[in-house]
Amino acid sequence: MPSARTATAPPRGNARTRTRPASSRPLPRLRPRRVASRGLRGRVRWDRVGRVSLLVVVGVVAVLYVQRGLAYFSVRSQANRQRAIVQQLSRSNASLEAQQRSLNDPATILSDARALGMVRPGEHPYELTGLPGR
Repeated sequence: MPSARTATAPPRGNARTRTRPASSRPLPRLRPRRVASRGLRGRVRWDRVGRVSLLVVVGVVAVLYVQRGLAYFSVRSQANRQRAIVQQLSRSNASLEAQQRSLNDPATILSDARALGMVRPGEHPYELTGLPGR
């Protein structure tokens, strides 16, 4: 379908946007637009915002690493304390087992019974009194 405009039609648009021949009158001077100045306070410095947010993220990561490190050292010291307790209990257990073996020995039973003043059946006990030091 053919176009409604002819090829020789003058261009449309505002009179100011059309190109004028050099011989026509000069264009009036346009005043520069005024931009409302927000001042230094209202301006957002995105580079600083980026740096500050990066520092905050690095700080949070550092705090998390320090927290994990402190927890590691705490658990390590607690394990050392528990290991020392286990060693102490092992030594105590060994000494108690040795004492049990000695108490089950018939010679030890006999000497402890004599120290308590016991006698065997058929023996006559004698008690000495009036000795110095007793």
